[in-house]
Amino acid sequence: MLKDRFRKFLPVIVDLETGGFDPQKNAILEIAIQLIEQEKSKLILGESHRYHIKPFDGLKVDKEALEFLKLDLNHPLRNAVEEEYALQESFKIINKYKSKYECSRAILVGHNAFFDHSFMLEACIRNNIKKSPFHSFSMIDTVSLGVLATKQTVLAKICKELDIDYDNDEAHSAAYDAMVTAQVFCKIINDFDDINSSIKC
Repeated sequence: MLKDRFRKFLPVIVDLETGGFDPQKNAILEIAIQLIEQEKSKLILGESHRYHIKPFDGLKVDKEALEFLKLDLNHPLRNAVEEEYALQESFKIINKYKSKYECSRAILVGHNAFFDHSFMLEACIRNNIKKSPFHSFSMIDTVSLGVLATKQTVLAKICKELDIDYDNDEAHSAAYDAMVTAQVFCKIINDFDDINSSIKC
């Protein structure tokens, strides 16, 4: 069972796009979560959810960040929502999966996971959200998994070593990055479990 593989933690891939690097000063612009399912003892990708976020009042959005992300905050099709709404909706979905797999907490999985985790924590504080499904300090970083499995730390290079498609034109969209990070996570865990099982046999 999934709960047994991760000590009753539900792995949830999270990717944020932000208006800078400071979780206390810079706004969150996109939130994406990619859920993980289990099928015949293998980890596979489940549902994904993405929210475009209205910058929280008083927080900065650096011009350089928008240029890097190629993001137009005023695009008529952006359909941005309040940060609190996106968090609450994401947490409802995660809690549903927690119940499905009988997990006690969720654990954030990310590429450079500390970055996403720190922004999520600050967002919960400023929106007065007391109950986050995520563990308050533990996380799983695909940079660490990637360097162990492939000797690479950059997501695109890890994908190349693992024969996972990576499109540079789609990169730095929260939904795409979360999906690719999830593929990396599942591939490395599944391959490790296969090797471990064969050794035990």
